[in-house]
Amino acid sequence: MSDAAEAQEAAQVAGGAAEVLELLAGRGETLAVAESLTGGLVAAELTAVPGASRAFRGAVTAYATELKRDVLGVDAALLEQRGAVDAEVARQMAAGVRRVLNAGWGIATTGVAGPDAQDGQPVGTVFVAVAGPDGAGKVTRLRLNGDRAVIRMESVRSVLTLLSGELNENARAQDTEQNGGN
Repeated sequence: MSDAAEAQEAAQVAGGAAEVLELLAGRGETLAVAESLTGGLVAAELTAVPGASRAFRGAVTAYATELKRDVLGVDAALLEQRGAVDAEVARQMAAGVRRVLNAGWGIATTGVAGPDAQDGQPVGTVFVAVAGPDGAGKVTRLRLNGDRAVIRMESVRSVLTLLSGELNENARAQDTEQNGGN
């Protein structure tokens, strides 16, 4: 990736972090983050935004599989059967961090940044997830190309984009309810 492309992606990530924090703070809601392959990059992007503490509760970097189980409450049998790089693992991580850190919203990243495959999944396989206050959640599977740094940054951008979409959808649903479905 060229320096210009890297700078553009960094600006997109920073903008995404600022956008979700503004949406959350405006609604009086909070966010918690569970990270694996991103190793704290999502939390770093969020806390780089001035005023992040109005909405950001904290993060758990559960890089080791047993931390996903013991800290975030991911089902042990699921981890044994499918490994840590899995859609349901991502969903449970997002729900778990939301519960553990007492936040309205939880997001999670898990995947393979390389250099080697993991749990039978090739490098670039990533799952990002959102868990919302209504108990609903959403998981997206990504197939990313590039080196380790590119895969990790694209994972950060993707989870923030997923959260932004869910926040905007949630706001539209609440607006429809308040206006009698019209």
